[in-house]
Amino acid sequence: MTQVTQAMTEVFAAVPMQSIGPIKLSGDISDEVMLPLATFETPLWASTARGAKISRLVKSGISVTLLSTSMTRSIALEAPDAQTARAITQKLDIQTIQIPISETSRFAKLINIQTEILGKIIYCRLVFTTGDASGHNMATKAADAVLNYLLKTHPTLRYISISGNFCCDKKVSAVNSLLGRGKSVIAEIIIPKEICEKHLRTSPEKIAELNTKKNLLGSILAGSLRSANAHFANVLLAAYLATGQDAANIVEGSQGITFAEVLSDGSLYFCIKCPNLIIGTVGNGKHLSFVQENLKNLNCLEKNKLPGQNSERLAMIIAAGVLCCELSLLAAQTNPGELMRAHLLLERQAQLGAPQ
Repeated sequence: MTQVTQAMTEVFAAVPMQSIGPIKLSGDISDEVMLPLATFETPLWASTARGAKISRLVKSGISVTLLSTSMTRSIALEAPDAQTARAITQKLDIQTIQIPISETSRFAKLINIQTEILGKIIYCRLVFTTGDASGHNMATKAADAVLNYLLKTHPTLRYISISGNFCCDKKVSAVNSLLGRGKSVIAEIIIPKEICEKHLRTSPEKIAELNTKKNLLGSILAGSLRSANAHFANVLLAAYLATGQDAANIVEGSQGITFAEVLSDGSLYFCIKCPNLIIGTVGNGKHLSFVQENLKNLNCLEKNKLPGQNSERLAMIIAAGVLCCELSLLAAQTNPGELMRAHLLLERQAQLGAPQ
């Protein structure tokens, strides 16, 4: 018993953290924010800071747009045959199934049911809104209620699993990038040619060309699944750790696409899409004091907001941070040797305790 107690003792692992910015935002958010990033890859701070500087130099900053918000859980049931499976799925009704869900949570709202039938097995991808929680546990609890309801209503069905992998949780998939899971966000910026040349030390043409030949074509050759970016996962992991998120969600969160083109006036249009940002501002991990402080500084703990608005704000802020670092990295990679020189310099400074 003593050994079990010792094994369960809570110990905190210290990860270096800095708040980077301000990042200037427009679109669904009009604000300037400091984004906390917890990481051992110290060059990430400087790279994100360079992108944040660009956001302050352009008129509209980074425009953020929330496309959708949801959490999913896919239950699996077995019917006697495919005919029965089809008949049952055709009768599924959101309003009726919401009744048992309402008994599990006042925030869990069923907004869609997506089904697949394989042989006699039914996969139901239940799509919920979950307020300001990322919603894993809330969706699972609601899915349990749906399972019990379906098994009672259709006695010929047999339980297979509370999660049939059609969700798809913490795994790379086409379904999540197509339909979304968590918050789906677009962040975009227009950078005049002179700002690009002076502060990124490159040109709009070089960044657009590199994005096509590296992120798009390179990702196709690699067999990437609906994903074409340089390193979304870097900023996502750092932001997730700093704001108390389940870090394993960067697996699906890192799926996303970077888009760049040169406009008619010579400016650079630069955009990132993150379809799977699983982020919450309440729930497990958010009780830690440093997380509370970070969320408060980001104005993501506002009590007068509607359910979901705090977590949606946080997702859009993090997406803007992803854009900042993605832009900076691609700019560096247009110049031979710049990326390695920067890494060596910044990591050596960090090891010596020098200012960043």
